Amino acid sequence: MRPEERLAVVQRGVVREMAGLGQEFTVDGAVVRGPGTTAVAFREHTEPGTGGHLDLGYVLHLGRGDAPVIWDCAAGVGGTEVEQLDSAVRMWAGTTATTVVGLLGGSGAHCSTPDFPGWHVVQGPAAVFGADTGPLTDWLAGRELTPVLTAAELPELTDRQVNGVKLFFGGKTGHDVAEVRVNGAVCQAASAALRAQDWPRGERLRWARLFLLMVAEHPGAVAPPQAEPVPPRGRLGRWWRGRR
Repeated sequence: MRPEERLAVVQRGVVREMAGLGQEFTVDGAVVRGPGTTAVAFREHTEPGTGGHLDLGYVLHLGRGDAPVIWDCAAGVGGTEVEQLDSAVRMWAGTTATTVVGLLGGSGAHCSTPDFPGWHVVQGPAAVFGADTGPLTDWLAGRELTPVLTAAELPELTDRQVNGVKLFFGGKTGHDVAEVRVNGAVCQAASAALRAQDWPRGERLRWARLFLLMVAEHPGAVAPPQAEPVPPRGRLGRWWRGRR
């Protein structure tokens, strides 16, 4: 597919998925504009074999160079490149975008923690997928993951108001993977801390993906008020695999 065709597929997917979260977005050139000053930007991957791999950035204040953009990478699968891109956008929307919408709409699960002095943590929903997902889903239920990451992750946080942290982990016994990305960059120490946790390994492949927002407590609005989001849709299905 040509770059402009990929962009069109991603933008249509963003408009569709954000509508499912109660947010009205419209295509405007290279970005998709949302309520207030929000938007979603797309960053192309040009490496061979990355047809279903993309970067999506949730822009909080479009037009302000000093405002944070919450970037996240996602990968999708399918029989065609269109299906791969669509599945990647769905995964991003069900985890990352849902977390940001919850923050902006005031419905996110905020909590202060002594492990991160000066920060609020907003933990979004986890997507668990693969085979025999029950044990991993049960392990995640009601679990707060930030304490196991604090010492390793805190030095990676920037002084901007919102930092995005993605956790991806799973696999199977002897072939597991754990990755923590802070503002899009892999944090090796935090990834090692996550891998050392006792999440259930098994003989069948399964993974979990979730997104956290670290919000600084210093004064200043994160973004203009947004439309009240609706609850995210149900199971994300088994249509996604990979390491994003």
